[in-house]
Amino acid sequence: MPDPAPRRDARGIVAPGELFSRVRFRRHLPAPELRPYLEHYWLIDWALPEPYTTHVVPHPSVNVVFQRYGPPAAGPRAAVASAEVSGIGLGLFTKRLEGEGRVCGVQFRPGGFRPFAPARPVSAWTGRRVPLHEAFPDTRAPAGDGAGGGTVLDAVLSPVLSPDDDHARVAALDAFLLAHGPAPDPAAGQAMELVELVRTDRTVLRVGRLARLSGLSPRSLQRLFASHVGVGPKWVILRYRLHEALERAEGDAAPDWADLAAELGYSDQAHLVRDFTATVGLSPTAYARGAVGAVT
Repeated sequence: MPDPAPRRDARGIVAPGELFSRVRFRRHLPAPELRPYLEHYWLIDWALPEPYTTHVVPHPSVNVVFQRYGPPAAGPRAAVASAEVSGIGLGLFTKRLEGEGRVCGVQFRPGGFRPFAPARPVSAWTGRRVPLHEAFPDTRAPAGDGAGGGTVLDAVLSPVLSPDDDHARVAALDAFLLAHGPAPDPAAGQAMELVELVRTDRTVLRVGRLARLSGLSPRSLQRLFASHVGVGPKWVILRYRLHEALERAEGDAAPDWADLAAELGYSDQAHLVRDFTATVGLSPTAYARGAVGAVT
């Protein structure tokens, strides 16, 4: 049986061809014991002659991000290195890349983050990007000891960001996560299964149907999603359908938007157009024509 591989689609990335032509972008699977909770690791390296701004329509996933901005010769801290927890982004994520840099990210499965940071509901991180220590307190600087704080964070950052070899970076990410979990949490498994159902079953277009399939009341379903996913089930349904619309626009210069709106469960074409435009910054028709440079 062939080894599993990370997914290869570019779903959620606005103008992926533009991004991939400018940076080295790779995905890797984590250690087998982490795979039930993680989608993949994603690694990006760049050395740009001029700045480039990338845009992503976020997945309903929490990410842990280790990043270094600046040339590697100066060392991770001198090159401005940091680590953060990035909760689910509710709007378009925009990032300006320039010069040299490196990012090593962990994308959790929707519902898979809380077993590693059980102290708070996942909704506490939604719409926020916070220092790593807020979710993983053992990476916090000792009180009143600025130099010691650097040592604590360096012990996390350096193994992940210093190696040029992908396998070494993956091993460091595995080690960090395995030192922090996963804690047993049956509700996390249930949340992950339900979000995967939304992602893969095109008939799940309403919260009521998802509640019936799950055997939960709509209120219990809302509570489960708030505590373990970070957003409500309706948001997840709409976000995955918007990803499909974005992917369709990438591959078809003249899709039938009315048919697509009905297929994705929108009440009408106007609703799809409003949702797409509000999130991406362009109408579906303009995006499909290749007017990506107009995204702000």
